[in-house]
Amino acid sequence: MVKRSCPSCGPEPGGEEKKGRGNPISVQLFPPELVEHIISFLPVRDVVALGQTCHYFHEVCDAEGVWRRICRRLSPRLREQGSGVRPWKRAAILNYTKGLYFQAFGGRRRCLSKSVAPLLAHGYRRFLPTKDHVFILDYTGTLFFLKNALVSSTLGQIQWKRACRYVVLCRGAKDFASDPRCDTVYRKYLYVLATREQPAVVGTTGSRACDCVEVYLQSSGQRVFKMTFHHSMSFKQIVLVGQENQRALLLLTEEGKIYSLVVNETQLDQPRSYTVQLALRKVSRCLPHLCVTRMASNQSSTLYITDQGGVYFEVHTPGVYRDLFGTLQAFDPLDQQMPLALSLPAKILFCALGYNHLGLVDEFGRIFMQGNNRYGQLGTGDKMDRGEPTQVHYLQRPIALWCGLNHSLVLSQGSDFSKELLGCGCGAGGRLPGWPKGSASFVKLHVKVPLCACSLCSTRECLYMLSSHDIEHHPTYRDLPASRVVGTPEPGLGAGAPQDPGGAARACEEYLSQIHSCSTLQDRMEKMKEIVGWMPLMAAQKDFFWEALDMLQRAAGGVGPGPSTPES
Repeated sequence: MVKRSCPSCGPEPGGEEKKGRGNPISVQLFPPELVEHIISFLPVRDVVALGQTCHYFHEVCDAEGVWRRICRRLSPRLREQGSGVRPWKRAAILNYTKGLYFQAFGGRRRCLSKSVAPLLAHGYRRFLPTKDHVFILDYTGTLFFLKNALVSSTLGQIQWKRACRYVVLCRGAKDFASDPRCDTVYRKYLYVLATREQPAVVGTTGSRACDCVEVYLQSSGQRVFKMTFHHSMSFKQIVLVGQENQRALLLLTEEGKIYSLVVNETQLDQPRSYTVQLALRKVSRCLPHLCVTRMASNQSSTLYITDQGGVYFEVHTPGVYRDLFGTLQAFDPLDQQMPLALSLPAKILFCALGYNHLGLVDEFGRIFMQGNNRYGQLGTGDKMDRGEPTQVHYLQRPIALWCGLNHSLVLSQGSDFSKELLGCGCGAGGRLPGWPKGSASFVKLHVKVPLCACSLCSTRECLYMLSSHDIEHHPTYRDLPASRVVGTPEPGLGAGAPQDPGGAARACEEYLSQIHSCSTLQDRMEKMKEIVGWMPLMAAQKDFFWEALDMLQRAAGGVGPGPSTPES
């Protein structure tokens, strides 16, 4: 008989020996290597749960020897131990939690499915859906090409069913990008930023590692173009901006400088070579003190985030400029690369850039939205445009943020570590599952979110979620200072949200007058549901009010039950 005991926990009560059972033996008498070997056969979920039982098992289950065996069992082909403070534990959890999930908007099946997982992949770092396929980059720099099975829907459209097989597109990749428009039909080419060993030139010894940009056809994975840079230049991110015949590639260096070059995509498939000129972008020329850490782009604008949390904008078309800032007063069509600074109250950690609206998340976990709000895609509870960043007060500490053509998505985590997906804006085409009419406020979508989901993307046909938990990289938000918790938002953060209690009181009085003007009980109930959709409430609060109104409506008698989760 083996008795589990821990000296910190003390002997179990009633520990007198029973006849015929022998003396109980503590698990601590076993060699640590044997205990680690036994524990390594458990599933990852059970290892984590066992480590929470007592101090002894916490130390044993957290040992690198256990995670080394688990990692080799999960990924037998992984030869290196990875990197970081806890390399084996990090590698094991990355490979245990990796997964690409999707939910098709069309067809009869409205459930979450999982694509094939490449056995060679060391976790999932980034993904990008294109017209026909999906590309995934892992933590070792291997870019995978997931070839999809295409099926015809009842409407005659070609829809993505699942990734049926995969191949390795290239190795040594740092980043990749494609056409920045939301519609994947335009993503014909895939631009890969990679590191390649170049043969030694005459007069030198040994080869050198140089960064390069390789262009692949997304349909077949065939490389059609390659440009190589000098070995002294090292880049870490690539984004695209502009149209096909004037495609600008923006490259971010390790030092925080931005270089750009122009490529004509319509000539890439022609068998000829030509020289492109790499030039320093104006944001790095005019503001040489700035150190850019992250870029985001769409077809007509670019956003830069600095190491100090500042945000700078390039807008290249007057229509998008008017949608984002509400005026054309400072727009110069002859100098479209002039960076514009956004006024923000705190350091920005990450962002999401749509066609004519954007979202920003600061160090305190607050979400700020700006731009066109015709469909309610800013989530402010109304459909008024915002010419400057406006805080969405009922959302905090998101895991991921995504802005599409006319809707927005937020991936959040509850107190019990469960994930949920919230959305607002246009719901046409099923892009907001469960809310076909859309919503001007963020509402909980009818999507089962994976436990370790970390990023998301939405196209016209499908909603994608990437799952891969990295124990070393997760957004760490600061607590808001006590002096700024209570009170109104800082001035200069945009109109729309009531800055004083009087404005909210007047709005409530207007809502009451609208309800009073309704003639029947059913009309008043419907009006009240509509008003709840306008109010900037949390998704759980809205669900509660809508369910309560339905219960009252059914109890009134003679009134239809209505939907359980009405859309307004």
